[in-house]
Amino acid sequence: MAELSDIQNEFVRNEITEYIERDEEKQEIIDLYASARPSLQDMAAALIDGNNTSVDEMTRAALDAGLEATEVMDNGLITGMAIVGIKFRENFIFVPEVLACARAMKAGMAHIEPILSASGIKPIGKIIMGTVKGDLHDIGKNLCIMMLRGAGFEVIDLGVDTSPDEFIDAVEEHEANVVGMSALLTTTMPNMGKTIEAFIDADLRDDVQFMVGGAPVTPQFAEDMGADAYGENAVECVDVAKNLSGTGAKAR
Repeated sequence: MAELSDIQNEFVRNEITEYIERDEEKQEIIDLYASARPSLQDMAAALIDGNNTSVDEMTRAALDAGLEATEVMDNGLITGMAIVGIKFRENFIFVPEVLACARAMKAGMAHIEPILSASGIKPIGKIIMGTVKGDLHDIGKNLCIMMLRGAGFEVIDLGVDTSPDEFIDAVEEHEANVVGMSALLTTTMPNMGKTIEAFIDADLRDDVQFMVGGAPVTPQFAEDMGADAYGENAVECVDVAKNLSGTGAKAR
């Protein structure tokens, strides 16, 4: 079990101390960072700080130095976003800060994605993501999508205000078996259940597993709506997706 002192980057140590409050979660984050090279800890720190220029330069330098693209992505970019996701969930940071961090991760992934594509690495799963009908919020959804893509998933983003028929059409077109739905308004939350009902009516429910999330969504609501899983944040979203797609432990 790693200790906080095993992390060389002082900025990261301070972030963990100040913002990660749950003991189990704190240990998981410490273990992640302690196993990363110092240069990748620095990259994660720059991402958490929203410095897209530094992340761009550090990613290019790491790849030029011969580091594997997957290591740079996992131990530099994704570890950075792990802390960002927790800070966003706990309301320590808000939309502008998250957008800055997302731009930083995008700058790094611009160097990594072509390498992954050229290597012929197949995605570990395919997921349809969308904000439900009537809801125009997408920050949380987009953060989840970035984390999912970083974890190796192919993600089809349907955007916002997504109708049940659009979800169904996407599942049939892309032959995906996992659908992620988000909502930020209590008034649009019931559209998650309506979407699942539409899949039942189309005789497709047995072919698809649904994961749901969003600020007002709770595990109990997800169960009541007939969803297969609930994710509290972008980090948890990846674990849930792995479970549902069969690349992790059995869901629920």
